[in-house]
Amino acid sequence: MSVLKKFAGQTAIYGLSNILSRMLNFVLTPLYTGVYSTGVYGVFTIMYSYASILNAILAYGMETTYFRYLHKEKDKELVYSNSFFGVASVAVLFLILGLSSVGHIANWLQEVNTSINYAPFVRYFIWILAIDAICVIPFAKLRADERPLRYGVIKIVNISIFIALNLLFLLIIPAIIKHKWPMHEFLERHYQSNWIGYVFISNLIANTITLILLLPEIMKVKFRFSMDMFGTMLSYSWPILIANISFIINENLDKILLNNYLPANIRISEVGIYGACCKLAIFMNIFIQAFRLGAEPFFFSHSTNANAPKTYATIMNYFVIMVCVIFVGLMANLEILKYFLGLKHGKAFWVGLPVVPILLLAYVCLGIYMNLSVWYKLSDQTRYGFYISAVGAILTIILNIIFIPKFSYMASAWTTFIAYFTMMALSYILGQKNYPIPYKLKDALLYIGSSVLLVVLSYKVFNNNIWTGNLLFLSFIVFVFFREKDNIRRLIRA
Repeated sequence: MSVLKKFAGQTAIYGLSNILSRMLNFVLTPLYTGVYSTGVYGVFTIMYSYASILNAILAYGMETTYFRYLHKEKDKELVYSNSFFGVASVAVLFLILGLSSVGHIANWLQEVNTSINYAPFVRYFIWILAIDAICVIPFAKLRADERPLRYGVIKIVNISIFIALNLLFLLIIPAIIKHKWPMHEFLERHYQSNWIGYVFISNLIANTITLILLLPEIMKVKFRFSMDMFGTMLSYSWPILIANISFIINENLDKILLNNYLPANIRISEVGIYGACCKLAIFMNIFIQAFRLGAEPFFFSHSTNANAPKTYATIMNYFVIMVCVIFVGLMANLEILKYFLGLKHGKAFWVGLPVVPILLLAYVCLGIYMNLSVWYKLSDQTRYGFYISAVGAILTIILNIIFIPKFSYMASAWTTFIAYFTMMALSYILGQKNYPIPYKLKDALLYIGSSVLLVVLSYKVFNNNIWTGNLLFLSFIVFVFFREKDNIRRLIRA
């Protein structure tokens, strides 16, 4: 059980840093919805949706491959240099090709929204994505070296700079101009009011500083490269690449398809509403991301232990409990959380709130799927990750195309749930056949079913009354505690 304590401790540190960075980022949502209309916010959503897909391509599964090969190869330095140079070379090539094609990319984006000049946005994002890719393996090294504090500090510095620059561009400079404070004449000549590009400039500056902070890890890269090892690493990573792309498609393609399959007069506004309401699911994503950061290196390092399957099953049990508690808690307080969408333009986004419970349940399924995925990564059967994610991506594409024209973003929310539920179910079935792990299936179904029932009661029957919702939330916590009290005592005493 001491192994579980170590895992829990590292995950808690990742979680704390992730919570702080995401919460700081979350406070920007009311700022954006206060400054930008639903249509302009739609541009923000679309650009970051494309960026997420490209992020997965540029990393091409090498982060997970790095963790795997650290425990397969004796030459750890060669694994690190192979991983770093493999990703960095692709990032530099992308940078060169991207910057030479800015005009063509911008023209393609403007075919949908002809009134917007995408060229500067495209240029910023090419640099953002290239720097992000170069940072992937140094960040992975920090996780592999069990240095969550340094990892967390750099992440928090990144988001703090991003927020500070957003406040500068969107609040401070407009205030200087409005109140005629010093330098207002200079700023009036150069400042563009309500220009979404300032958000992207802030991101680029923050990422550049992050790269500088990671220089100590980058300086540890040896100028060594093995084509033989890299070839075997690629054979492991390419299915993960396809799986990651499929996952990103599930997560982001709905915004892009909304922008293409809705009537021209509402499409960008609908994307903005959906994108903003998706932000309310950030608390679930925080926990899932924190878990992934701690779990991936832990699962690989613990794989040779005789009791590894039992440990993985125990972790899954606590993970299911936590995501269900978060699910019920968030829905109990949705009437408060909706004000994070802002006050000025925020109410215009409230019409999209019905997607929140559907997306939260979808992320419960996603988190369980990420936990289940340990079986194909540890057994070197990453092709199954590709198969499962491909099914999810196909469902995402087909269902969105069919139902978006009639149901708009509600179709996207339900499609996200269907895709993640299907991926979760497939991973469990295939995993039990190929790499059996003694999961507590009945307990998991009980907790998930109970949380769904309480959310339906709170949201539909009691009209999301905050007092009734929190009473149901408290009853769920008490229910979980009495069922798990013996296991909790054993974990504390270990």
